[in-house]
Amino acid sequence: QLQASGGGLAQAGGSLRLSCAQSGDTFTNYAMGWFRQAPGNERDFVATISWYGETKYYADSVKGRFTISRDNAKNTMYLQMNSLKPEDTAVYYCAADRFKFSTFATDYHHWGQGTLVTVSS
Repeated sequence: QLQASGGGLAQAGGSLRLSCAQSGDTFTNYAMGWFRQAPGNERDFVATISWYGETKYYADSVKGRFTISRDNAKNTMYLQMNSLKPEDTAVYYCAADRFKFSTFATDYHHWGQGTLVTVSS
């Protein structure tokens, strides 16, 4: 089970940190990812992190501004979002998969409920 939190309202140029807490299984069994979905859009890839955090990938739109990380001792993944832009406004979802380390939403079998991020200009 995944529980995302940390969304809210931020001004352009500001920062937010999202968290995704996992329960019910061994956290290091899962590669993890963040995706986002703006109204009327498909669910887009944001960032992904491998099982022990040694490899990370980012969407070009967030590279250099967002940082994905995980604390395996706390069963939690994070997304530090800096230099936020209005186009970052979306519902952010965390996702997990035991076998795939992927940038495609269809490869993930476990999803959190989403947390809304709104960035004002």
